Amino acid sequence: MTPDEQLAIRVSDLVVGFGSRTVLDHLSLEVCRGEILGVVGASGGGKSVLLRTILGLVPKRGGAIELFGVDLERATPAQAEATGRRCGVLFQQGALFSSLTAIQNVQFPMREYLDLPDEILDEIAIAKLEMVGLKADDATKFPSELSGGMVKRVALARALALDPEIVFLDEPTSGLDPLSAEDFDMLIRTLQQTLGLTVYMNTHDLDSLVTVCDRIAAIADGKVVAVGPMATMHQSDHPWVKAYFGGERAQLVRSGHAEKAGV
Repeated sequence: MTPDEQLAIRVSDLVVGFGSRTVLDHLSLEVCRGEILGVVGASGGGKSVLLRTILGLVPKRGGAIELFGVDLERATPAQAEATGRRCGVLFQQGALFSSLTAIQNVQFPMREYLDLPDEILDEIAIAKLEMVGLKADDATKFPSELSGGMVKRVALARALALDPEIVFLDEPTSGLDPLSAEDFDMLIRTLQQTLGLTVYMNTHDLDSLVTVCDRIAAIADGKVVAVGPMATMHQSDHPWVKAYFGGERAQLVRSGHAEKAGV
């Protein structure tokens, strides 16, 4: 596999703005196949804009975005659809359809792209729900009947519905209690290893960054100002990165994980 083929995402010289405000200023980032990349940044710093621009939900003013070597701006409709089907998305807070049951939410993308009998769709959707740690009995529940952690798991099952190669997660542990967040982190790591997924994860959760991410990309001033494993974050001279990863809370998280590991 060539170096280019080892990349799931390549963002080059990306410029995105709204009105007179430039949010992403010639930002570049590469995501390798099979890794979990955690993207972190100050509130309003552009990490959600970057995610949505990669997904094609926000227009760009300049630069290029490639998924699996395909520039979607120049792709044919067939190429764009085929590339899109290789991606799954878990939006912040789950974004489930409130009028649909859990199984119907998971089936939504399958009904869009697959021509299969209802009984086969039921079997696949239940298998996806069980894959993320839910029971078959949960399939008929509506989002209002699910806990916050269960909503996130249904949303993850929906993101996995079409067997994607890359999954985009937007603040997946936001709103969860510490134990539920830890369980969800472990689920992400297990699925990544089992299915060979590439995971692009927006998060502000230091525990997630420490426990499941292979690399971290820190966004500030409209650019990626540091990228690499946790050690790279600790060595960065950028003021925001130093404050975020060197602050008291970050030190408590690190010491807690070191204690768990018996270090």
